[in-house]
Amino acid sequence: MTFDGVRHVGGSLLASAGIGGIVLGFAARPVLGNLLAGVQIALTQPFRIDDVLHVQDEWCWVEEVTATYVVLRVWDLRRMIVPLQWFIENPFENWSRNSADLMGTVFLSLDYAMPVQPLREKFARLLRQSFLWDGKTETVQVTDSNERALQIRFLMSASNSSKAWDLRCAVREGLVAFVQANYPEYLPRVRARLVDDPDAALDS
Repeated sequence: MTFDGVRHVGGSLLASAGIGGIVLGFAARPVLGNLLAGVQIALTQPFRIDDVLHVQDEWCWVEEVTATYVVLRVWDLRRMIVPLQWFIENPFENWSRNSADLMGTVFLSLDYAMPVQPLREKFARLLRQSFLWDGKTETVQVTDSNERALQIRFLMSASNSSKAWDLRCAVREGLVAFVQANYPEYLPRVRARLVDDPDAALDS
């Protein structure tokens, strides 16, 4: 840049170096972002190996954590490869952050005439017959109602997410079988009333 004869060469070199640096910076941004995310995750530890996560509507376990990505084992044995940067920029659920204990729910929609107390007693028997229940939570509540049916929630707990899932399935099956066998007339139904229309009768 000092000599007039070759000043344009120096300017071209500086310009090309600047453009090259910008291009290199954009290209390296994802890598640097993942490296910084890896440092942040290592310091804060929002999850650890074998933690149960709920990521993008998938129930999965943390199988491997590398410098740039996380390997998640989905419940059906698929593997999700997720960049570390994703965990910094997006919310996710950790179901075993401090404890593996988990509560699960079963919902039934039944007719307004269905008595709740027999369901409560059957639910208690199902829990006490199951080795999956941890003995902590046992709640039956009518949580909603509409023009067709009541919504009854059965809340239970288990020592980990796998047992909670199996317990929910077993309790749901037992409750449905109980209603089918003892109160089939109280299963959800659509009510309708036929009204005579005198005008229609005259037209016919």
